[in-house]
Amino acid sequence: MIDMRVDHVVYAAENDGARATAARLAEQLGVEGVDGGVHPRFGTRNVILPLLGDRYLEVVEVLDHPASDKAPFGQVVRARSAAGGGWLGWVLSVDDISVQEQRFGREAVNGSRHRPDGVELRWKQLGVKGLQSDPQLPFFVEWDTDVPHPSGVGPTECSLRSLEIAGDPDRVRDWIGVDRDYVPEGIDFNFVAPRGNPGILSVTFDTPNGPVTL
Repeated sequence: MIDMRVDHVVYAAENDGARATAARLAEQLGVEGVDGGVHPRFGTRNVILPLLGDRYLEVVEVLDHPASDKAPFGQVVRARSAAGGGWLGWVLSVDDISVQEQRFGREAVNGSRHRPDGVELRWKQLGVKGLQSDPQLPFFVEWDTDVPHPSGVGPTECSLRSLEIAGDPDRVRDWIGVDRDYVPEGIDFNFVAPRGNPGILSVTFDTPNGPVTL
C-alpha cells in the first residue's frame, strides 16, 4: 500500500497579495478563505481554502523577512509572485517522511505556524528544492498527528478533482518513488508536453454549481 496522498495545492499570491487573491479564488469555488497565519521559518504567510477529503487550496505570499531569502520555499514563492502569481505546486502527505529522507539522502525541515485562533500547526517537509528546479514535481509533508489538519477551518462543499501538469509523468513517478502502473486514488492527473516551463497548468474542482477550473 502506498503511504502517500495528495494533501493540497499551492497558489502564489498575485500582485495585490494573498488575501485579495484568495478572495477571488474563493468566490469562484463557493468557499470562504481563512487566514492561516505566518510561517516564521520560511518567511511566508497563507490563506486556506478548505476542501473535502482533508485537502485544501493554499494561497501563499512572501513576507519582507530575512527567512524568505534563505528558505527554498520562500524563494519559490517570491519568484512565482514576482512573475504575476499563479499555481506554484502540489503537495503529498506521508505518514513517515523518513522513507523520503532515505531516498533523497537528506533530512526534512521542520515547519510550523500559529493560526489566528492560537492553534499551532507543526509538520516536516522535504523536496522543495526539487520543486524549485523542476516545478512539475511535488514536495512532501508529514503532519504532526497531535494537531488538526489545516483543511478543518470551515465548512466546504468543494473537492479537488484533477490537475493538469506540463511535464513528464515518468519523471514525476520516479521522483515520488512509485511504479509506472501506480494510479493515485480520487484525483485525475493529465500530463501534457511542456511548451515552456513545466508545472501545474490548471486545477479543476467539483463545486455545488459544477466543475470549476482555475
